[in-house]
Amino acid sequence: MKKIFVLLLLSTVFINCSGQRAKVNGISFVASPKEITSTEIDPVVKLNANWAAVMPFGFVKSLHTPSVVFNIEQQWWGERREGARKTIELLNNKEVTVMLKPQIWVWRGEFTGNITMKTEKDWNIFEKSYEDFIMLYAALAEEMKVPLLCIGTELHTFVQKRPEFWKQLISKIRSVYKGQLTYAENWDQYTKVPFWDQLDYIGIDAYFPISERKTPTVEELKKGWKKYKKAIIALQSELKKPILFTEYGYRSIHFTAKEPWDSSNVTENIDLLAQHNALTALYEEFWDEPWFAGGFLWKWYHNHDEVGGETDNRFTIQNKPSEKLIKTFYSIKK
Repeated sequence: MKKIFVLLLLSTVFINCSGQRAKVNGISFVASPKEITSTEIDPVVKLNANWAAVMPFGFVKSLHTPSVVFNIEQQWWGERREGARKTIELLNNKEVTVMLKPQIWVWRGEFTGNITMKTEKDWNIFEKSYEDFIMLYAALAEEMKVPLLCIGTELHTFVQKRPEFWKQLISKIRSVYKGQLTYAENWDQYTKVPFWDQLDYIGIDAYFPISERKTPTVEELKKGWKKYKKAIIALQSELKKPILFTEYGYRSIHFTAKEPWDSSNVTENIDLLAQHNALTALYEEFWDEPWFAGGFLWKWYHNHDEVGGETDNRFTIQNKPSEKLIKTFYSIKK
């Protein structure tokens, strides 16, 4: 039965029973430090999420270090191949479809978009290391019949300076992996990706600054989307590829839509309504659009009962009013 389900996923991905393109009602499943079981998947199912991004990690010591360290014993279980494989299996067993999304983390949390090498030799070393990282997970994606693989996240300097590397990398991935491909580019750089035509989906990490108000209303937020939505539609119309929000989300904090990418470690200014309104506006603006594939909410932790809550101002919706919003929304937007 499980084998039949996987085959159906491959042949009908994104298609619902009415023949229309089914929406990706997704969550970004944060890697667990220790092995998890099906119990940790149950809250995802209760949320009515039909997709999850599984995110193994590679690490880079600095923005100029020409090597990616990955799949080593010192990493969290969920960040390694072993953990990613088991997490995919657990999600699939609950009929949650997976996008495999291997990512890089730079020491001290420096922005991956600023990764750049100082010499041609270092670029060549770094490219080989990154290729090894991605090909490991391309092989895993094929082994597990994962229908969607994300080949990188927010790497605009690397992407724009080394386009030939990326074009040949995509060809190598397709030689071993038969599913669909996307790439996750940041909200302010997605129009500059030179290889969208080689992929199946235009992936955007949708942290667009849409309001400078402390607690903006849904209508104010929808107005803030207008210019950005116009630009997204223009690119989609040009490339004829569906748009996928490879990440989207808002913190439960004052001014949440002013700089939605801000993950600085502040503990004050909790604003549950701002998060609720911002998510509502995003859903109302995008989810009914035929060219919009859906998206992956940032972010969801395995230990549901221990995270989030109404005293938390981080991105997660867990145990906040927005969890009920998404549960309802995901139940009707299929």
